[in-house]
Amino acid sequence: MDVVGLEERVEELRETFQSGKTRSAKWRRSQLTGILNLLEENEEDIFKALGKDLGKHRVEAYRDEVGILIKSVKLCLECLEKWMANKRVDMPLMAFPTTGEIVPEPLGLVLIFSSWNFPVGLALEPLIGAISAGNTSVLKPSELAPASSSLLTILVPFYLDNKAVMVIEGGAPVAQRLLDIRWDKIFFTGSPRIGRIIMSSAVKHLTPVTLELGGKCPAIVDTLTSSKDREVVAKRIIGGKWVPCNGQGCIAIDYLLVEEKFATAMVDLLKSTLKRFYGENPRESNSLSRIVNKQHFMRLKGLLNDPGVAASIAHGGVVDDDKLYIEPTIMVDPPLDAEIMIEEIFGPLLPIITLKKIEDSIGFINSKPKALAVYIFTRDETLKKRVISETSSGSVTVNDAVIQYVCDTLPFGGIGQSGFGRYHGKFSFDTFSHEKAVMRRPFLDFNFRYPPWNNNKLQFLRSVYNLDYFKLFLLFLGLKK
Repeated sequence: MDVVGLEERVEELRETFQSGKTRSAKWRRSQLTGILNLLEENEEDIFKALGKDLGKHRVEAYRDEVGILIKSVKLCLECLEKWMANKRVDMPLMAFPTTGEIVPEPLGLVLIFSSWNFPVGLALEPLIGAISAGNTSVLKPSELAPASSSLLTILVPFYLDNKAVMVIEGGAPVAQRLLDIRWDKIFFTGSPRIGRIIMSSAVKHLTPVTLELGGKCPAIVDTLTSSKDREVVAKRIIGGKWVPCNGQGCIAIDYLLVEEKFATAMVDLLKSTLKRFYGENPRESNSLSRIVNKQHFMRLKGLLNDPGVAASIAHGGVVDDDKLYIEPTIMVDPPLDAEIMIEEIFGPLLPIITLKKIEDSIGFINSKPKALAVYIFTRDETLKKRVISETSSGSVTVNDAVIQYVCDTLPFGGIGQSGFGRYHGKFSFDTFSHEKAVMRRPFLDFNFRYPPWNNNKLQFLRSVYNLDYFKLFLLFLGLKK
């Protein structure tokens, strides 16, 4: 699409919004139903696209993308009128006699940038929120997942209102051209580096932005005494590190924090569980997603080639350049100044950092940029409370990992360098809405609001603000004339 055509098409979407068409519950329901039909009628094609882009097994594709989206859109259909309803609020005595309410209204024309690691889920999840809130939308899928991007470009116009929703494919030049246009909201999922570019572009029009970024999500693993507990923890760590797209997830566990005395046992547990999940040779497993492309493969290979990191490998480390394959790899105490401990890994490499005592994990986490998620595995209630109260992150999950993403009654989002803004469920509706304050009052009036000022009016105002009803009544008798 050329520049002129792009601008004209975007302007059509703006005109659709200004017509008021998208504000009705009927329109919103029709579009949400369209997304549901898209997912249910094209499940196999979605599986094939995700398999082609990332080597995702159909079970993983359904669990992490299709199933979550179906759940999300059904929740919106169930709750739409409730979310759209005006909310009455109590008004202060100072404003008597008035009524007040909060009116949710759509923002307008929104731009959504999705990421390549969950190329269908991270495209349609925010779109569900934008539509439920009554906006028109432009969706820019990631060019790094071309099969999924192409499929969305074909399917979305077939199932959704072409005058209100548009998909635009392309790389960085297209993204930059989109950023030059004025939007009422930009929603971006991706890296902090690109997030900074989004923010810089949004400043020009003072466009509100939601950034869903990443970061190094730590997992604190206490020295559990029960063998059953340890087995569960090992499965959940692998589920939070390698299962979601082979570590290529913003909320995937980035590194573990364990006590020195527990490190060897932790490595042994992870090794045996990895074998159960992926067999003797994970390269042959159809349950392990692949590295997305050569560029990301070479970046991960470079992390492993650091001499200090290579010396710390306790398991794995096998690399196949032709197949873009890196074996699930565990390191113990790689250098803290190595790139693997500074940048988000976003791949199948898991460093384990040892500590004298597990309580030191709090200070370690606080010395780093704020994470999108912090995970803690422990039975120690005091430690749980300390981690929740003494660390700052987008979320804290106790005794599990990544499962918080599917809980749409909890907000999903980051803080600081891991992003800002939140979505999922009602929080998606709120993200793409403006809560407009509306106050109504009759022409009944009171003289204490107006000059000339005197001491009685001052005392009356003091009583109003301090809710001294008896004194207020006495003063009112003297001010009513």
